[in-house]
Amino acid sequence: MPEKFIPLSVPNLKGNELAYVTTAVETEWVSTGGPYVNEFEKVIADYAHTPGAVSCQNGTSGLHVALLLADVGPQDIVLVPTLTFIAAVNPVRYIGAEPVFLDCDDTLCLDSDSLEEYCATQCTIVDDTLIDRATGKHVKAVMVVHVFGNMANLERILEIANKYHIKVIEDATEAIGTHHVDGPHAGTLGFMGIYSFNGNKIITTGGGGMIVSHDEDLLKRAKHLTTQAKSDEVNFIHDEVGFNYRMTNLQAALGLAQMEQLETFIATKIENYQYYERQFSGIPHLRLFPFRSDIRSNHWFYSLYLEDEFPLSRDQVIAEFSKHNIQTRPIWGLIHEQLPYQSFRAYRIKRAIEYQRRIVNIPCSTNLTKQEIDRVIACVKDMVG
Repeated sequence: MPEKFIPLSVPNLKGNELAYVTTAVETEWVSTGGPYVNEFEKVIADYAHTPGAVSCQNGTSGLHVALLLADVGPQDIVLVPTLTFIAAVNPVRYIGAEPVFLDCDDTLCLDSDSLEEYCATQCTIVDDTLIDRATGKHVKAVMVVHVFGNMANLERILEIANKYHIKVIEDATEAIGTHHVDGPHAGTLGFMGIYSFNGNKIITTGGGGMIVSHDEDLLKRAKHLTTQAKSDEVNFIHDEVGFNYRMTNLQAALGLAQMEQLETFIATKIENYQYYERQFSGIPHLRLFPFRSDIRSNHWFYSLYLEDEFPLSRDQVIAEFSKHNIQTRPIWGLIHEQLPYQSFRAYRIKRAIEYQRRIVNIPCSTNLTKQEIDRVIACVKDMVG
């Protein structure tokens, strides 16, 4: 009999999810109206310590709205990481702007040195506007992704952004619950931040996302745009082109139940990560990728880092796991090498290339049993003999 399948990352729906969704169905509030949406927005805002939050259909739609509110247009440049999921960059093209790809640092997040070097050597400031010398375009924003629940060096990135007059949009889609020790949450330091509740995230609404900001006027504009820009709900009057990015009451019902368990999920993630770390510590040429020590990370994804001397390549490691019915995956293909983006500039990409070929993501669900974790560990030990 084949061994039981161990998935990479799946939802944990053992709280009040069924009760809240049942209430939504029984009261027939299942679509984009209903009390759970407003309640979910309030719970997220309270948790992240922002004056409000705006729900949306997914993280991608939230990033799209954030770029629009940052006044990014077709003649502008947005600086983006190449080492991330492509959904962080696609919204830049939705509005016709040009992405310029930057490298990562040793947290896998956007490299602040790369950001500063590009701004200092490739651009000129004209009347408080950063102009890319090669194209004459306005560099208007930088998209910062908090990868795998780690946290980018926002302190330095914000300092650079202020110096060069660019807005910082935080893709915190993988980082709800990550924050500085006794300090701000990921997603709440820049111009706007976005969370995602996709099925593989630490909490899920099936799909769905959330926009947060400390600027209440921006949040009102975000709510307006995500709900079809309706200025008169009775007479269906719309004052600009809006979007059907509304979250449903069913999704919000799931989200409320998940938020009740978020801190428990994070504690489980940290405990399992530390268990993996102890077991892998004696294996040569392999380590569990670290999280910053000065933050409380949500530890969303766990990554094995394979040194050159490790006996198997990244793809061979993934194949060996698959033989044992254990789901793993490589990190994303670098976006600047993807077909839709090969014509756009990539500024001195080095670390991202190395990390892309060395990292394997391993099972990290919050409902993993110790026996399942031990199977993953045993599989790795078998690889090294």
